Amino acid sequence: MLDCTAPDKDSLNYHLFHKAKCPDDLRHIIIDISRAAKYISYAMQTTEAGLHGISSSSINSSGENQLALDVLSDDILRHHLCESELTRSYASEEQGEIIELKANAPYSVVFDPLDGSSLVNANLSIGTIVGIYEGDFMGKTPREQVASLYILYGPRTLLLYSTGDGVHQFLLNDVGEYVLLQEYIGIGDDAKNYSPGNLRAITENEKYKDVMMGWLNDELTLRYSGCMVADIHHIFAKGQGVFANVGGGEKYPNGKLRLVFECGPFAYLIEQAGGLTSNGENSVLDIKIEELHQRTPFIAGSSNEVKRVESLLK
Repeated sequence: MLDCTAPDKDSLNYHLFHKAKCPDDLRHIIIDISRAAKYISYAMQTTEAGLHGISSSSINSSGENQLALDVLSDDILRHHLCESELTRSYASEEQGEIIELKANAPYSVVFDPLDGSSLVNANLSIGTIVGIYEGDFMGKTPREQVASLYILYGPRTLLLYSTGDGVHQFLLNDVGEYVLLQEYIGIGDDAKNYSPGNLRAITENEKYKDVMMGWLNDELTLRYSGCMVADIHHIFAKGQGVFANVGGGEKYPNGKLRLVFECGPFAYLIEQAGGLTSNGENSVLDIKIEELHQRTPFIAGSSNEVKRVESLLK
């Protein structure tokens, strides 16, 4: 008689199969992305591009300078998605269009391959953000994602994912296995920490200035690194907090963040953990994807604070 006992610590694959009861194709895509993250992590630590953040002398589709590590991370993820043959198309923040891979494959994948890459030279934490949709994603909302995840490359490499049943955290150990650290991470209703992005907007957006002054007057603790993955992860790690990046002025009237690659995947994770997200009026999960590089205001974290910020911005 076969006797397969449960492991002492769940691996990512075990958790996806036995706990999340993930469809096999979706499980394989998530595992392929987690494998790609190992190579990105290794590249940051060992390659010249990772050590020095050498510029690739190119501009991405959003008009931002690309570092060599941005391009390398994008290539690594593309290679792993191609290899699986389960991805019909993918979209990357570093690309100007949707890339078709296999017409009859079940899923499309969207990602920011290396969020916060400008911080590489400073040796600060950066990350990868991923959203997965069944079929095509254009015309849908982030609520229709079947999974989202992010990988944080810091003192430890961490992966957090959700397939619609809570948020679960894994550690990349010394032998290259993702092992479970925490299941069902929760975000409390009240915030003690705040992460204010796009602060230049307060000179032209008086309501955002009021929000900022409210945080200062209430003596909340500032926690902001400039890497969205690290700042959102701080909310998950502490179980509370609020993150905001809103618009102001002619250059970024809707803020700097992209719905498809950044806000959509994080909105899925945050609301799975009991937090809230808002674009100032509605949940970010309910914004229709109409353009590939569509931007949106983004307020996320502890529900009471998100509601308060939303009311001030109105």
